Amino acid sequence: MVRIAITGACGKMGRVIAGLIAQREDCEVCGGIDIAGEQYDNFPVVKKVFDLPEKPDVIIDFSHPSALEDLLSYCKMKNVPAVIATTGYDEEQIEKIKLAAQQIPLFFTFNLSLGINLLADLAKRAAKVLGGQFDVEIVEKHHNLKKDAPSGTAIMLAEAVSEELPRKSRYVYDRHSVRKPREKEEIGIHSVRGGTIVGEHEIIFAGHDEVITLSHSAQSKEVFAVGSVNAAMFLIGKPAGLYDMSDLLKG
Repeated sequence: MVRIAITGACGKMGRVIAGLIAQREDCEVCGGIDIAGEQYDNFPVVKKVFDLPEKPDVIIDFSHPSALEDLLSYCKMKNVPAVIATTGYDEEQIEKIKLAAQQIPLFFTFNLSLGINLLADLAKRAAKVLGGQFDVEIVEKHHNLKKDAPSGTAIMLAEAVSEELPRKSRYVYDRHSVRKPREKEEIGIHSVRGGTIVGEHEIIFAGHDEVITLSHSAQSKEVFAVGSVNAAMFLIGKPAGLYDMSDLLKG
């Protein structure tokens, strides 16, 4: 039985993950970490990762970027793998994740949905075929409580497209102050926040007299929760390294 700890255990995603794990027979939640410290199930919830009463086999992190330092310190000290699914990290924090992965197995991705990762693959194929002939714009939509913008997934999609373009891309997040035609190396990224939208991402390839649109819509947070638990189980027994959805899909 794989013992899983959840950071951000009292949040919406944490509760969904705990519910999914409870339905499985191959793993269990052995503890939660959340500044709220609210116990709502039969596992203990502590405010700091170092207060966990027992060492987990793996940690799933759906918390806040500010928790990263303690999480990585604990995982390196205890040799515990972790699935890092929190968004909103800056470049310095991402570098810390990459460095920690030299010592422990870490699963890091901006989106744990199988569909989104398929979308990224399709976008790469489209960019490879269309080359520099089509302008690329990305629109992402999320609920009104999401704090970071653009979404990590939008950046992930932009990077996937950029890999296949013949010229170095430049991301543009806001055009209201610019009074000039769009430049060819631009990839526009636009954020919408409203209501209870779980997550929608659209990649627009706009060419001369034709437009190709690739899109994905998440209907519930459960798609991300399922991905995180599968990623946690995937990490068990893996050597140190940085893993993502492409590794999980390859088995």
